[in-house]
Amino acid sequence: MIKALLTDIEGTITRVSFVKDILFPYAAKKLAAFVNAHQQDPIVAQQIAAVKTLIDKPNASTDEVISTLLEWIDADKKITPLKQLQGLIWQTGYENGDFTGHIYPDAYDFLVEQQHAGQQLYVYSSGSVKAQHLIFHYSDFGDIRPLFTDYFDTKVGAKQEPSAYENIIEQLPFAANEVLFLSDVVTELDAAKSVGIKTLHLIRDGQPSSPAHNFINDFSQFTAESLA
Repeated sequence: MIKALLTDIEGTITRVSFVKDILFPYAAKKLAAFVNAHQQDPIVAQQIAAVKTLIDKPNASTDEVISTLLEWIDADKKITPLKQLQGLIWQTGYENGDFTGHIYPDAYDFLVEQQHAGQQLYVYSSGSVKAQHLIFHYSDFGDIRPLFTDYFDTKVGAKQEPSAYENIIEQLPFAANEVLFLSDVVTELDAAKSVGIKTLHLIRDGQPSSPAHNFINDFSQFTAESLA
């Protein structure tokens, strides 16, 4: 029996283009000025130090750090300090009304229905927890953060690694087979399934399905059979 839902964000409950065409370019445009202006702030300084560690250049200049971060954005790297800084930059954009957080209407209806039915809802995204809070705080449907019980990001591990899902299960009051993971990425679903989590593939843009996972094209197709 499923008692909790763990959902990805990008490509699952929000369109991929929102992240790639709006959020990423906004962060790339603002990143240099933001890092230069806030590099002494403790949280920003911590991320700068993490970048220097990852590139094995403890004495790297601020310009080198910024250049590295921009390269990671171009390559869509899921690297924690980048995600933390992007979240900080996006906060300004949301607060200024430069954009709102896109949520598929069918996903919003589904999440509300599931919460009202007593399911616990959790989020696991490569975007930082801060970025997750922002997209839900400033969503197209208003502040929907109360729908979710907790949030996870790459601090628990990479989304293609089974250990990340083991770490999440350790923090939930449910067994692995009581949790359903929703994602549009097969490698993530494979990792979750390998530790006993139930899986459901969201195929919104015509990508191929996997025989290892049940799939739907949008949440209006969700039925009890989807959980089999």
